[in-house]
Amino acid sequence: MPGKNTTRAGGSSGSSWNLKEICELIDVLVEREISEFEMEKGGVRIRVKRGNSPAEAPAVTVLPANASPTWVPPPPPPVPVPRPAAAEAPAEGASESAEDLHIIKSPIVGTFYASPAPNAPPFVQLGDVVQVGQALCIIEAMKLMNEIESEVAGEVVRIYVETGQPVEYGQSLFTIRPSHKI
Repeated sequence: MPGKNTTRAGGSSGSSWNLKEICELIDVLVEREISEFEMEKGGVRIRVKRGNSPAEAPAVTVLPANASPTWVPPPPPPVPVPRPAAAEAPAEGASESAEDLHIIKSPIVGTFYASPAPNAPPFVQLGDVVQVGQALCIIEAMKLMNEIESEVAGEVVRIYVETGQPVEYGQSLFTIRPSHKI
C-alpha cells in the first residue's frame, strides 16, 4: 500500500454537501488510496481520514465552517457485529460455490430496517423468492428513508443484519441465489 497521501481542497461553491456527493467522494478516495482528505463547501467542512487497513471503513467528520480544524472527535472503535443463527444460510446452501450467489451491499451509511414500519412484516425473509427491483429493506440516512431494491431475481439465502443495526457503505446486507431461467 502506498504511503500516507494527504489532500486539502478549499473554496466554497455556495451549495452544501448531499449524501450522494459524500458517497462519491469516499469512493474516489478509496480508489486512489488517499488516506486523509479535508474540504470546505457551502459553509460546511468535511474531513475524511482512513486507516492503514484496507478493510477499515473511512471515518467521515462534518464540521461547521467556523469550527477549529484541530477539534475532531475521535472515531468510535469498531464494534464486532454478532451474526444471529437464524440469519445463517441453510446447510445445503453451504456446499454451493460463491460464484452462484449474488451479494447485495449497502450503497450508503445508515440504519437498516427490515420492514416499512415497526409493526409491519419484513420486506423479505430467508427463503423468499425476489424479483429485480423488489424492495428488500430500508436504510435511513440523515432522516431520509432509502429503499434498497434487489439487483437480481432469485432466492434470499442469507440476511446479514437486523433491524435497527447501523450499516456501513459497502457492507453486505443480503445474499441471493439467482434463479437461472433457461
